[in-house]
Amino acid sequence: MPISDADLLAFLDEMLSGERAAAVEQELRGSAALQQRAAQLLRKRDQGGQSLGEIWRRHRLSCPTRSQLSDFVTGVLTAEWSSYIQFHLHEVGCAVCTANLTDLERASASESERAARTKRFYDSSAGKL
Repeated sequence: MPISDADLLAFLDEMLSGERAAAVEQELRGSAALQQRAAQLLRKRDQGGQSLGEIWRRHRLSCPTRSQLSDFVTGVLTAEWSSYIQFHLHEVGCAVCTANLTDLERASASESERAARTKRFYDSSAGKL
C-alpha cells in the first residue's frame, strides 16, 4: 500500500494505529527517498505551511474529551455520542483516544475491584463490631 504524505505526518506525530505505524516504519527504514520525503514534509510544516486538515489533526479537534471517554466507559452517553466515539476509535483509529480509553478502562476495573474488596472486608467484620 503506498504511503501518502498524510500517513507520513501521522506517523511522525505518532497518530497511526500500531499496525499501520509498523508498516510505515518498515518502508521508511528501507527507502532513502521516503526518508527524504518525510524530512521535506517536516521542514514544510515547521515553516508554517499548514492546511486546515493538518491543523485539525494536530490539535485533535475531532477527539472526544477524556470526560466524554469516561462517560463512554461507564455507559452514560447518549446513543449518538457513543456511536461517534466508536466510529472515532474503530474507523478513524485515533491512537491518542485509544490510549485514553484503555487507561480509563483499567482505572474503572481497578476501582470496581477495590469496591468489591472493601465490601468483602466490611461484610466479614460487620458482625464483630
